[in-house]
Amino acid sequence: MARESSDKVVWFLAGAAIGAAVALLYAPASGEETRAKLRERALEGKESLTERGRELMDRGRDLYDKGRSLADEAADMFERGKKLVEG
Repeated sequence: MARESSDKVVWFLAGAAIGAAVALLYAPASGEETRAKLRERALEGKESLTERGRELMDRGRDLYDKGRSLADEAADMFERGKKLVEG
């Protein structure tokens, strides 16, 4: 579910960047102004994607840590149950 949402966000941002680039190409501005705007938008897109990537990495680390904690707890419970059965 979270992966679907993050994929949708990435595709939305990519589409927005492409749309902005096309709009700038057809805008009545000089070539120099258009290139400057394209560079600016590309940098904004790069920063946005970089930030989103960091957020996803942090979320992944959190999920890994939670999973690891659950696995450790399950192993402890198994060992306690085993000792109870063995007497």
